[in-house]
Amino acid sequence: MQESGKVTYVSLETDESFHGDYEAALIEIEQEFGKRHPMYIGGREVTAPREFEARSPIDPGILLGIFPEGGEDHAREGIAAANEAFLDWSRRDWRERIAVVRKTAGAMEDRLFLLAALLTYEAGKTRYEALAEVGEAVDMLRYYCRVYEQNNGYVFPMRSPAPGEECRSVMRPYGAWVVISPFNFPVALAAGMITGALLTGNTVVFKPTSKTPLSGMNLYRLFVEGGVPPGAINLVTGPGGPFGEAVVAHPDVAGIAFTGSKAVGTWLQRQIATVQPYHKPVVAELGSKNPTIVTASADIAKAVEGVARAAFGFAGQKCSATSRVYVHSSVAERFLQALRDRADRMEIGDPRRREVAFGPLIDDDARLTFQKAVEEALRDGGRLVAGGEVLEGGLYGRGVYVRPTVIADLAHGHRLFTEELFVPILTVGTFETLEEALALANATDYGLTAGIFAQDPAEIGYFFDRIRFGVVYANRRGGATTGAWPGAQPFGGWKASGSTGRGVGGPHYLLSFVREQAQTRVTEPAGGE
Repeated sequence: MQESGKVTYVSLETDESFHGDYEAALIEIEQEFGKRHPMYIGGREVTAPREFEARSPIDPGILLGIFPEGGEDHAREGIAAANEAFLDWSRRDWRERIAVVRKTAGAMEDRLFLLAALLTYEAGKTRYEALAEVGEAVDMLRYYCRVYEQNNGYVFPMRSPAPGEECRSVMRPYGAWVVISPFNFPVALAAGMITGALLTGNTVVFKPTSKTPLSGMNLYRLFVEGGVPPGAINLVTGPGGPFGEAVVAHPDVAGIAFTGSKAVGTWLQRQIATVQPYHKPVVAELGSKNPTIVTASADIAKAVEGVARAAFGFAGQKCSATSRVYVHSSVAERFLQALRDRADRMEIGDPRRREVAFGPLIDDDARLTFQKAVEEALRDGGRLVAGGEVLEGGLYGRGVYVRPTVIADLAHGHRLFTEELFVPILTVGTFETLEEALALANATDYGLTAGIFAQDPAEIGYFFDRIRFGVVYANRRGGATTGAWPGAQPFGGWKASGSTGRGVGGPHYLLSFVREQAQTRVTEPAGGE
């Protein structure tokens, strides 16, 4: 379990040794719950007049912690501290920064099971999902270090046409970055954005979502333990609105890294363009409406498994989740029947239990989204193939628990085919030709992940040539559109799903946090023969 890259969904399904360690960590992590926590700005503990409580989606009766409601003043203080620390941190040799990030990865790996147990309590993840997320975060940090080394810290000698000149290209950091992370991958996605900024010499003001602040707090402490100096990383907790308003208007914010909804990401970019029209980078990974195509040649059993895992893993609360399927009409009913049976077999409940595959939704807003979508589908002629229920009574009366849901027979242009819901609802439509299926799949503003199941190599080639998404898969039983891993599948969206065209966990991601400077030094003595 300790080797880089070994903690994956595949390894967890074949290695039974981790269960005891994880279950012990569930008990140990409870000792951290219910405490009052500060923010950290310039290495100082900072409080606020107002506070908020973080509670578990498993059971809101479990108080995870009490956190300050940071406001605009705290955002500005964090930015000032990050800018003050920038000169020292950016001037350190890039090899020293690599050493710090590698030490952070080691500290994270040492707390593998405790962090996973926290993710189960705070985000509602099963043990498999939680352990895979922490493993992904560890490997992401180490992967970025390797990329930075392979590129010599992004310092490249150049050739000058003039005698006596030494020229080089140097990628330089921008300054103080704001990092805003989501609830669904509060360790892996936050760690990736923070590392992208810190490793390249920038400093960070980190704001975790208020739904998972304890994971954010632990991540901040891991970077400090790894050797990031005071002010180079700062932690501000609280609501996103006041924080966002403060940072987009602040002239000393050099860049923003954000993972979340299309609406918020679009707002950030629009506000920055209005307030500061000169270039300020926004590294945004946004939502999507991810399609999977099932052709007549597909292995139906493999397609059902891949779609079920991608649509209903973490209760559909992934930006990469399969949320729409286009299946050839000749195999549609066979596919739907098998998918219904697979969805009905999923064990729903407390994600702390080993046999549970499907935990709670994050909050009551997600329940309302789920209920309204099901009601709308039935009203508009949709056929409920599986699920559709909000579960009640016992444990189900505390958290928000629903059944994985499959809906067929809606018109292809229906809202449930086009809008991201972030709940476990899968819409299924049919097609007659692969050309039609690709047109339906591409007919969206989004472009994050997509998949196909086909035994015909020509169909797979046609799909890869014409699909307009950033991360694409063929015949992936482990997840039709999910499960990207650092160094294997760079995870970045096209169109409205991403802002840079450079994927997380890929060889070009770090370039989003630096800008090029051409340096020329004249070495030939002036004058004389």
